[in-house]
Amino acid sequence: MPPTIIHVDLTKSAEDQPTRMHNRWHPDIPPVARVRVGEPFRVECMDWTGGRIKDNDNADDIEKLDLNGLHILSGPISVDGAEPNDFLVVDILDIGTLPGSEWGFTGIFAKDNGGGFLTNHYPKAAKAIWKFEGRHATSRHIPGVRLSALMHPGIIGCAPSMELLKEWNRREEELVSQSPDSVPPLALLPDKLGCLVGSMESTEADRVAKEAARTIPPREHGGNCDIKNLTIGSRLYLPVYVPGANLSVGDLHFCQGDGEISFCGAIEMAGYIDLKVSLIKDGVNKYKQKNSMFAPSSSRLVYGPQLVFQGISVDEDGRQHYMDANVAYRRACLNAIEYLKTQGYTGEQAYLLLSAAPIEGHLSGVVDIPNSCCTLSLPLEIFDRDISPKVDVE
Repeated sequence: MPPTIIHVDLTKSAEDQPTRMHNRWHPDIPPVARVRVGEPFRVECMDWTGGRIKDNDNADDIEKLDLNGLHILSGPISVDGAEPNDFLVVDILDIGTLPGSEWGFTGIFAKDNGGGFLTNHYPKAAKAIWKFEGRHATSRHIPGVRLSALMHPGIIGCAPSMELLKEWNRREEELVSQSPDSVPPLALLPDKLGCLVGSMESTEADRVAKEAARTIPPREHGGNCDIKNLTIGSRLYLPVYVPGANLSVGDLHFCQGDGEISFCGAIEMAGYIDLKVSLIKDGVNKYKQKNSMFAPSSSRLVYGPQLVFQGISVDEDGRQHYMDANVAYRRACLNAIEYLKTQGYTGEQAYLLLSAAPIEGHLSGVVDIPNSCCTLSLPLEIFDRDISPKVDVE
């Protein structure tokens, strides 16, 4: 077992952890641990809400969740020898649950509090609790389904440079200014409310809180990419922007579908992640990359029979869009939900299931004007009965 360099206490809040946590990106947040290349280490993580969601049968905690205080991250972790423009190579060795926390949750956020991919169709908060039994998960709120583990970090990335941070804030402020009253907002800008900046002195923390980027979107450094195939055995290449890299990780998932469509859409969990790091000196320039990249594990979760739903760039009102993959994938999701409703599930149950289950989303066509074609592959083996269409006459 690798040495644990960051511990969490699940009986305490994020603000009272033995190692100070953070939920913003900023180059001045100081590292709380230091590692050398080639030496495995373990990092413990709270769930992304910092323990605010409870194992019960109502969604009040989802509905009232304060978005300003979310994405509790473990780190930053300084890596000996890492310099700007290097690639930090991160091997994901293992991920697991913490003792006494063998459960997770999936949620639909209310439209006026974060929303989700289908928020106009499902604007009210909802929640499903999942029980873990080894490498499988079942939910009393979505009966007849059993999911296999596909554990991965929702968030992992290096600290931005000040120059990059200013660019993030510039372009996101410009976007918000186009529709400042949008619900949900077009982006979440720096906000002192709920801001955690690790072990910074209070005199500096106020300044950093006003500048630090929110952790909601993925960006050039990786961050909140929510990629379900970034699982155990994967190798991640992260651009380095500051001396030491200042790696942070959190938002662990037991399983998730492509898109994490309900926003709180994976099976969210507290747990540990075992990592090992190495460096490619000047790798960002050597390989001409502006973003992170990764090599998936050679050992992958593979399901057998699937039912594949299609969507095209025609919205719910019948309006034609030009090559809009966002519209096409939304229609594929809605088609899958309507089908699952014919199998006895409510729309909310189906929405939660498509977020949590390892569905495969694909951009299948981008050249046949005016419609992009997106597909959603639903594994049939997750159900305890055959839900495939039945032929009447052969």
